[in-house]
Amino acid sequence: MNNTMYRFAAGVAIVAALILVWLSLGVGIIGRDGDPANLMYFGVLAVGIIGSLIAHFRPRGMSRALFATAFAQTSVATITLTAQLGYPWSGPLELMLLNGFFIALFAGSAWLFRRAAHG
Repeated sequence: MNNTMYRFAAGVAIVAALILVWLSLGVGIIGRDGDPANLMYFGVLAVGIIGSLIAHFRPRGMSRALFATAFAQTSVATITLTAQLGYPWSGPLELMLLNGFFIALFAGSAWLFRRAAHG
C-alpha cells in the first residue's frame, strides 16, 4: 500500500465532507438557508461513513466507498434538478456546479484510494 497516496486520498475525502457539511448547514446548497432539501446531503455522508466502516478503512474498499459516495452525490443532484428544488434561490447552473465540485472530489478521492491499493 502506498501510505502517502492513502493519506492524500483520506485528506481529500475529509475536506470534501467538511465543506459539504459547512455549506449544507451554513448557507444551504439547495434553496435558501434552512431549506430541508439540504438534509439529503447527510445521506451522501452516511454512504461514505458506512462504506468506510464496512471496508475497515482498507484502500480497495475505501475506493468503492468513495465511488458510492460520488454516486450518492450525483443522485442528490439529479433529484434536486428533476424536482426543481430550491428555485428561485438556487438555479440549475449553480446546483450543477456545486454538486459537480463534490462529485469530483469524492470520485478523485476514490481514484487516489485505488492508486494507494495498487502502489
